[in-house]
Amino acid sequence: MEILSGPIIPCPKEHQKIYQQWFDFADSDGDGRLTGNDATKFFEMSKLSRPELKQVWAIADSKRQGFIGFMEFTTAMQLVSLAQAGHELTPDLLKSNDGMELVEPPLMEGLDGLLVKRNSSKMNGTYEPNGSTMPQRMLSTNSFTSKSNKKATLSVVTSITDGLKRLYIEKLKPLEVAYHFNDFGCPLLTNSDFDAKPMVMLLGQYSTGKTTFIKHLLKLNYPGAHIGPEPTTDRFVVVMSGPDERSIPGNTIAVHAEMPFSGLTTFGGAFLSKFECSQMPHPLLEHITFVDTPGVLSGEKQRTQRSYDFTGAISWFAAKCDLILLLFDPHKLDISDEFKRVISSVRGHDDKIRVVLNKADQVDTQQLMRVYGALMWSLGKVLNTPEVVRVYIGSFNDKPVNEAVVGPIGRELFEKEQDDLLADLIDIPKKACDRRINEFVKRARAAKIHAYIISQLKKEMPAVMGKAKTQQRLIDNLEDVFAKVQREFHLPAGDFPNIEHFREVLSAYNIDKFEKLKPKMIQAVDDMLGYDIPELLKNFRNPYD
Repeated sequence: MEILSGPIIPCPKEHQKIYQQWFDFADSDGDGRLTGNDATKFFEMSKLSRPELKQVWAIADSKRQGFIGFMEFTTAMQLVSLAQAGHELTPDLLKSNDGMELVEPPLMEGLDGLLVKRNSSKMNGTYEPNGSTMPQRMLSTNSFTSKSNKKATLSVVTSITDGLKRLYIEKLKPLEVAYHFNDFGCPLLTNSDFDAKPMVMLLGQYSTGKTTFIKHLLKLNYPGAHIGPEPTTDRFVVVMSGPDERSIPGNTIAVHAEMPFSGLTTFGGAFLSKFECSQMPHPLLEHITFVDTPGVLSGEKQRTQRSYDFTGAISWFAAKCDLILLLFDPHKLDISDEFKRVISSVRGHDDKIRVVLNKADQVDTQQLMRVYGALMWSLGKVLNTPEVVRVYIGSFNDKPVNEAVVGPIGRELFEKEQDDLLADLIDIPKKACDRRINEFVKRARAAKIHAYIISQLKKEMPAVMGKAKTQQRLIDNLEDVFAKVQREFHLPAGDFPNIEHFREVLSAYNIDKFEKLKPKMIQAVDDMLGYDIPELLKNFRNPYD
């Protein structure tokens, strides 16, 4: 399973040294990132046509972050060299070398002279990369929380992610803090939330193959993995990249500044004792993080025995994840009450949900047809949507498909389905930046509606007498408040929060202490959605568009 966007073919050390020297020269900020502006100045030395350079950038910046690092730069240089040799540039070049044993560094006209000039000028301390006379300072991650930089414009950021961080700190976070948005189920974002790798969460009843699925992708067990016919995974396990193989307890992860899990502290020590992180060095985990979850059990007794808010934790992870896989077993198609609550808790993230009918080689073709129909019927009742959910059928483990049961046609079907699912996973890192923008915009719209609701509740409170009775009346008739806000501000009903959850949280607050509507804050968020984010995307699009 190839997700990496590294060099087309292995790059010799002598070529790596050359590319590193070129990269350092092209990187005007010295921040390890080559932005579109830097790239246009450097890549034009290749004398390739603009359409060819556009394709080079599109393949190198496959994640659409608006910049490339050294690995992607090496890929770009190999592509330039191939284009100079007359090869057609396609993404397929990343998958095979078409019989070429070595890609020599490309010809960059005038580059040698500039490098000599830079090296000689460096000795005198007068030269800056790309001929600039003043050093351009990179805006560090910590500077997004610095008051001295609060007035800085978006022109100083060097990626889409950096831009979203700044917009959040300057325009969205003040609104969230003023109206207690974080207390209603949306914890304040940190730098680690923006920088985190894409996450894939696996949900399902016990023994549907969640842990085995991760093992199948990694080709080995992660630290602490247990596989068996009984409920073996009794905790939430985040499987992520690390320098060595080890398991980290939940309380430690939750306070780790570089990990995006600080919001889980709201679920208390009972949850954190059932949460851990498994780290291991693996090329796939450099691009994707997996979240293995406890098997969903049936029966009211099982639900009450959990010492933490299970569905709440699922909902928290669902908001952070890029893909949610619901795994089913042909012999476990019943959707229990707790599983219904779990599926309901991920509502609002329907675009992330994929269904996997695992262990499908345990039934023959006729039974599989019936199982598939029963699964679609059950899901239709729970998801309550007219659209058909995408269901992948297969047997995602390391064992060969049981062809004696499914036959050659079934084996071919499973292979195609597995290829489709792997293609979906391969696209996750490429779409991570787009997904981050999408989630950011969704959050901004939700925060704005939340501010309207809170300010409306404050507006209807009396000035002096009868505050307690009025507060209880507002909580009991929250539907009327939602409807009034929707009519007054012309807001879509589908963007409003879950009314029961909102009522439950609201009952613990004194509505009279809430803030009145602050039009300037609302306008700042509107400007961000209408102007700042489009401008950010424009600045970091393909520089050859």
